[in-house]
Amino acid sequence: MTEESSQHQHILISPEQSGQRLDAALALQTGLTRARIQSLLKDCAIITQTGSTPKASYKVQAGEEYNLTIPALKPSLLVPSPSILLHIAYEDEDILVIDKQAGLTVHPGAGQHQDTLANALLHHCKGSLSGIGGVERPGIVHRLDKDTSGLLVIAKHDEAHRHLSEQLQTRRLKRIYHALVWNIPSPAEGTIHTRLDRHPKDRTKRTVVKTGGKSATTDYQTLRVLLAGKAALVECTLDTGRTHQIRVHMQHIRTPIISDPVYSPPLHGKFLQALPQPVQQALSALTRQALHAHQLTLIHPKTGEEMTFQSPLGGQTSQDIGTVMKAMG
Repeated sequence: MTEESSQHQHILISPEQSGQRLDAALALQTGLTRARIQSLLKDCAIITQTGSTPKASYKVQAGEEYNLTIPALKPSLLVPSPSILLHIAYEDEDILVIDKQAGLTVHPGAGQHQDTLANALLHHCKGSLSGIGGVERPGIVHRLDKDTSGLLVIAKHDEAHRHLSEQLQTRRLKRIYHALVWNIPSPAEGTIHTRLDRHPKDRTKRTVVKTGGKSATTDYQTLRVLLAGKAALVECTLDTGRTHQIRVHMQHIRTPIISDPVYSPPLHGKFLQALPQPVQQALSALTRQALHAHQLTLIHPKTGEEMTFQSPLGGQTSQDIGTVMKAMG
């Protein structure tokens, strides 16, 4: 629910919180994110009983009291978009689970400020948002590449966003993907652990590096061998969530994702001609990487209930991948 005016809160530090950072202690009691608390501290909107504003890193003591002034929400700079179709898997007053179609960018970025999932969510959630970080907008907890379809969760307010973000960091928010790949992984199941960084020659790509970058771990399992061993259906579970992680890791073990325009080499004419006609037709209609966010498991930020959502491969947002898999047998 949108705030119409500033809100005031009085916080008493409990004995259990003694020794915690101020931003962490206040975030826990207010339901705001630590980033939001830090922003309020910079704006001197959090003061002690004596009128001072401590630093976010200050270690609190039991019995200390703080007064918070939470300003009214600022209007979002995003333009609501009513024209984008949303496939909603679940919704309540705290969270929204979307089954995203391929071709839809999740969040505005360089060169694209409209017609994104964020624009569509702002229209859909109009009147039901309590704001993220002081701005009336939905909280996108994790992302999917533009041409990756499937499930992702949205927070409708700061407390839900903080709770889900913590789950993402502590790996309690679990994400399972299904991918069609060329070749069969060897071994058939395992764990890929590398470091990923920007490609030195193409900054839009990621690559495996020996040093530097960020640690990335993907567990994979071969679910089905297709096309007489030329392809496979693989299940990938993210332990970390780096940009393009699954796409780079599948390429790294020499099983690139089918139709990936960045990480899978173009198919040569002779190879295509050797494929059955139904497979050729299905591949020609697949204009994006064959990667789908199949399953999402989370702890509801208010009820504490573990919730699992699934979007079957070949469903409403992944029919193109399903057609290819069916043609490959």
